[in-house]
Amino acid sequence: MNFEHLIRPVQIGVINWRGMYTLYCKEVYRFMKVSMQTLAAPIVTSVLFMLVFALALDGRASPFEGASYMQFLAPGLVMMAVLQNAFANTSSSIMIGKVQGNIVDILMPPMGSLELLVALSLGGITRGVLVGLISMTILSFVANLGLPQNILAASTFLLLGSCAMSLIGVLAGIWAAKYDSLAAITNFIIQPLSFLSGTFYSIERLPDMIERFAIFNPFFLVIDGFRFGILGMNDGPVLGGLIALFVLNVALFAVSYYVLESGYKLKS
Repeated sequence: MNFEHLIRPVQIGVINWRGMYTLYCKEVYRFMKVSMQTLAAPIVTSVLFMLVFALALDGRASPFEGASYMQFLAPGLVMMAVLQNAFANTSSSIMIGKVQGNIVDILMPPMGSLELLVALSLGGITRGVLVGLISMTILSFVANLGLPQNILAASTFLLLGSCAMSLIGVLAGIWAAKYDSLAAITNFIIQPLSFLSGTFYSIERLPDMIERFAIFNPFFLVIDGFRFGILGMNDGPVLGGLIALFVLNVALFAVSYYVLESGYKLKS
């Protein structure tokens, strides 16, 4: 008896590479289809921030010697856009799937939790990095920035920051039951941490008590490390921030994997 017609056309090994790649492409296509909202809008926002501060604080002394205030501001604005968009991509993808009822489309295929998590996270990282690269290119002309002082450090903090926020977005999207819950996370956690991250000022200007807490803000660690890569100047310990962000990413990945594997609020 011939069983050839029962053989699956696609052989899946230990890791479903094709499924993972397909889901990643789907995530990229999803935000590219509305690129005016997902890419252009945050870039325009960053440019407007830069122009407003250029007019309001023209001639203000920079927190760092050898760099203007606009040069100090540019890397922070870039990373703030990167972090917010990496979070928004994964959280909105899962939230939309849950609300519209098509989350089953990514849960039913022969893909494990690890493959789902990697594909979703890479989608958020891709959006964050694209926003960062375009914003950095435009703001470099506005702020008259030169070449990055340490391209490896800048790239590392860019990837670690966008990865962390993508994973947080996965957790937020799974936890949130409706758009209001997701908006609450954005408005009361993500936005405050963004604006209290030293984007617009040096944390050395904060009172000592607040500065001790600010230095543990992961947004500050990412922005300060990225600023070091671009300008060669920083407020906090770069190596310490790098280690802390790496540990944070590992912890977030483990928690996200556990939540996906358990099916919390997805399979129940």
